[in-house]
Amino acid sequence: MTDLALARILRRKGQWSGPADSCILTYDERFLRRKVLSTGNGDRFLVDLEHTESVDHGDAFELSDGRLVAVTAAAEELLEVRGDDLVRLAWHIGNRHTPCQIEGDRLIIRRNHVLHDMLTHLGAALTEVVEPFTPEGGAYGHGRTHGHEH
Repeated sequence: MTDLALARILRRKGQWSGPADSCILTYDERFLRRKVLSTGNGDRFLVDLEHTESVDHGDAFELSDGRLVAVTAAAEELLEVRGDDLVRLAWHIGNRHTPCQIEGDRLIIRRNHVLHDMLTHLGAALTEVVEPFTPEGGAYGHGRTHGHEH
């Protein structure tokens, strides 16, 4: 048995309120089922969800004692994509099954030299940025998914 606090409940953004500790997680770290995490106060807790979940910035884990731990998206090294034909650039990124954060005037992807070269060739204006990464979720469920029936 573990002495760690246990979190079996994930509260989605807007479905919880009140004071909360927080934990900072990257995009990859926010896809989990069972994992030990640390809060900003240095407390450790065990997440043990029924299914693998894509956890978003602003969601919160509810610990067995009722405390909440809010999730904060970590700043990551990313590539900002801008261009005259953003829809075409988004298609090429999506065609490579690359996670992409879609905004009105820019796309955000992970830094990748192959995609950097491809997008430059397609006329994109690229800038390296460091900020939280929250790419578009899957079409068949909340956040990332394994597809239809996986």
